[in-house]
Amino acid sequence: MPAATAAAVRKAISLGKPELVYLVVGDDEAEMSEIAAAVSDLVEDELRAFNLERLYASDKGVTPSSIVQAARTLPMLGDRRVVIVLRAERMFKPKRRGKAVDADEDAGGDDADPASDLAALEEYIKRPEPLTTLVFVAADIDRQRKVYKALQKHATIVECWGLRGSKDAKVDAREVARTAEMLVKKAVSDAGQQIEPAASRLLAERAGTDIARLRGDIERLLLYAAGTGKIGLQDVREVVSSETAQDDWAVTNAIGRGDAAEALRHLALALESGGVSYQILGQLAWYVRERLTTADPRRVPAAVEALFRTDLDLKSSGGDPRVLLERLVVDLCRR
Repeated sequence: MPAATAAAVRKAISLGKPELVYLVVGDDEAEMSEIAAAVSDLVEDELRAFNLERLYASDKGVTPSSIVQAARTLPMLGDRRVVIVLRAERMFKPKRRGKAVDADEDAGGDDADPASDLAALEEYIKRPEPLTTLVFVAADIDRQRKVYKALQKHATIVECWGLRGSKDAKVDAREVARTAEMLVKKAVSDAGQQIEPAASRLLAERAGTDIARLRGDIERLLLYAAGTGKIGLQDVREVVSSETAQDDWAVTNAIGRGDAAEALRHLALALESGGVSYQILGQLAWYVRERLTTADPRRVPAAVEALFRTDLDLKSSGGDPRVLLERLVVDLCRR
C-alpha cells in the first residue's frame, strides 16, 4: 500500500474510515503521538477500559504473539477495538548482538524471540481482525525484514521524519531551515502571537534538523513571551541556549588546533542536532585534503588511512557511526 500523510490519516479517522493496520515511523514524536491519539478517539471514552489497549514493545512479556492475541480479541459493547504498540522499534529494529544474527530473527523487549513468533505477527498483518485497528509506533524499522515487507504490502505506513522529509533523504540545509521557519511562524500564529523574521530564522537555524529540539524551543519561547506584542530576536536569544548553535566547521577547527576534547564535544553536538555521519566524514576529508596537506604533510598518509578505514566501516556497518567518527577525530588530532 502507498505511504499516507499524517493529515490524510487523521482525516480518514475523523470520517470513521480507519485502516486495520498502521505503521507510524519517524523521529517527530509529537506528530506520531497525535496520530496515535486520533486512532484512540475511535473508541468511546466509556468503553476505553475494554476496547483500547496500549502496549510497550520494550516491556517484558510483550511479544509479537501477545500483540496478535490482543488484536484478535473482539471488542466489548462497542463496534471497534484499538491496539497501539509503542516503542515498536524494539521488535522491528532490535539491537544487533553480532554479525551472526539473522535478518529475520525477532526481538521483543531485550531478548530475541523465536522466528515463528514474529511470523505470527506477519500472518496477522496479512489477515487482520476486521473489528480491530492495530497501530505500531516506531522510531525506526529494519526495512530488510519480512515483517516490514508485509507491512509495506498490507498496512498503511505513515512517515513522520519531521524536518528531514524522509529517513534517507539527502539533507539540504537551506530547505530544512525554510521548513523549520515555516513551522515556527505557524506555531506562533496559532498561539495568537507574532514573531520578527530574524527571530524565527534564528530559532530555525539553532534547531538544525532536530524536530524535537525545534518543538521544545518553540514551546519554551511561547511560554516566555506570553502576553508580549511581538516576539523579537532578543526573546529567542534569552530562551534558546547558545549550546544549540551549530558551527558547521567547529569540529575541523578544533582538530586544526589539536584540541581533541573540544572536537569531540562539537561532534556530539552535531550528531545530536541531526548531523549525518557521511556529511561529517566529508568535512573531515576536506580538512585532510585542503588544510592538513599544507599545515603538516607528514601526517597526511596516516590521516588518509584513517579516513578510508572509517568510510569502509560506515559502509559495511562495522560499528556505531558515532564511535567510528569519534575514533577518527581522535586520530586526526594526534600530532
